[in-house]
Amino acid sequence: MAHWGYMTKNGPSTWGKDFPIANGERQSPIDIVTSAAEYDSDVQGSSPLSTNYTPESEVKLVNNGHSIMCQITKKGVLTGGPLGKDEYRLEQFHLHWGAEDGRGSEHTVDGKMYASEVRYSYVNTLHLVHWNATKYSSFADAVQKPDGLAVLGIFITPGVACNQFKVISDNCANTSDYWTYLGSLTTPPLFESVTWIVFKEPVEYSKEQLSALRNLVDSDDNPMQDNNRPPAPLKQRKVKKTFT
Repeated sequence: MAHWGYMTKNGPSTWGKDFPIANGERQSPIDIVTSAAEYDSDVQGSSPLSTNYTPESEVKLVNNGHSIMCQITKKGVLTGGPLGKDEYRLEQFHLHWGAEDGRGSEHTVDGKMYASEVRYSYVNTLHLVHWNATKYSSFADAVQKPDGLAVLGIFITPGVACNQFKVISDNCANTSDYWTYLGSLTTPPLFESVTWIVFKEPVEYSKEQLSALRNLVDSDDNPMQDNNRPPAPLKQRKVKKTFT
């Protein structure tokens, strides 16, 4: 894969040269315009969004040059909501963050990195990546399929640290209020294979955790900061929501 990053010479504005799909019809992230998001009671389908994650016995965080990532070894399952009856297996989680508080999230809300109706400033995004285990045999098999992946996008704000495997529990995130749309991976190869589920309410990370992330070094030997792709055009897509 071509070398890519977040600098001027290899950042998101250049990705289309090596990855033409960067200008595709369902790229992510997007700006979520709250007034245009359509409430749809059918988004929940026959059952509400549900997770069943097994805690890892030993969590190994890896610096892949673009983010900090955790490969999942235990079975974790996401079902329901816009995913219908298919079972999506948790593959990995990673984060995107800014050099300072007030920026760093990938999806934006009404053109800003915070939502006007809540008091939080979104400075990071946690992405939990799943693959469709009902239809496909592995992540590699699913990653390029239109219905192959599902990603939970969770905004992060400074505060009290929250265990990564409890981010969808009642005390860390509200899983019933979310936006959903069809999109893509937000990093190369940018495959348009993701059903995005972006939670409205953020979770909290401690300032110490955020500081540790900002002190990492990226693949260009620079501080790993502002590793977020700007919003892509929505084009003909619709964003749906589960709340009024």
